[in-house]
Order: sequence, then C-alpha cells, then structure tokens
Amino acid sequence: LDFQSLRFIEANENIVFLGPSGVGKTHLATAIGITAAKKRTSTYFIKCHDLIQNLKKAWLENRLESRLKHYTKYKLLIIDEIGYLPIDPEDAKLFFQLIDARYEKRSTIFTTNVNFKSWDEIFPEPKLANAILDRILHHASVVTIVGESYRLKHYLAPENE
Repeated sequence: LDFQSLRFIEANENIVFLGPSGVGKTHLATAIGITAAKKRTSTYFIKCHDLIQNLKKAWLENRLESRLKHYTKYKLLIIDEIGYLPIDPEDAKLFFQLIDARYEKRSTIFTTNVNFKSWDEIFPEPKLANAILDRILHHASVVTIVGESYRLKHYLAPENE
C-alpha cells in the first residue's frame, strides 16, 4: 500500500520485485505504474530485453545519448524481466549507462527472477554487475516473493483437488 502512495517516486527510490516466474512480480509493478500514470506521473514500462535492444540500436545509429535522455525523463521507469535472457558485455555497458543516468534522480521498478548474488551470470563482467546492483539497491525496497507460479498452479495441482 505504501508503494501505491508513490512516496518512493518523490524520494527517487527504486523497487525490486524478486521471485520465481509466475508469482505476480510484473502484475505488482504494472499496478504501481497504473497508479502513477493515473496521478499524471510520467511512467514507462518495458521488458529488459526490449530496452537493451533499443539502446543497442541507438548506439549503432549514434543516437545513444538522446535515447538515454528519453528513458531518463520518465519519473517512473519499469524494467521487467531482468535475467530471463543473457546480456552480452557490450549491452551490459549500455544498461549501466541508463541505470547510472537515473541514479538518485528518478525511480525505477525492476522485476527479476535472479538473486542478487547471481547477477554476474546476467551481466558477465562482475565489476559491472556490482556497479549496477550498487546503484539499484542503494535507495531501494526489495520485495521477495516466494511461491508457485499462478499460471502453473492449475496444472500442478494434485488430481484429487
């Protein structure tokens, strides 16, 4: 409920929803994003893979600075599904530039299924993974969600239920 107050946006803080696939991380992030948008807070939702592809395209077209400004202007950026797909070292550097540009200036909500100790598996350069985490977690609320996938619950239920 505190997140719905959007107090974290005024404080330029982040939220990280951490947990396995199908437990509602994206649903929660989206609900907060809708609340922010309804209160006329500039909000943008994007999947991590799409974000990185957009940054990479901008870099190749020599428009990276304007693309970073685009993503930095939103008071709330929601980056969904960090860790579902691997990120190559050059793309990780682009991601870091965005996180660094938003650090202590804007709020970001992240959803991930990867524990922080394993982020060097997402971002292949450990120093870079650490720098990204350092900026994300410095002013962040981390919500760890445990449980079974809501999508698979029906299929994994015992036969007699």
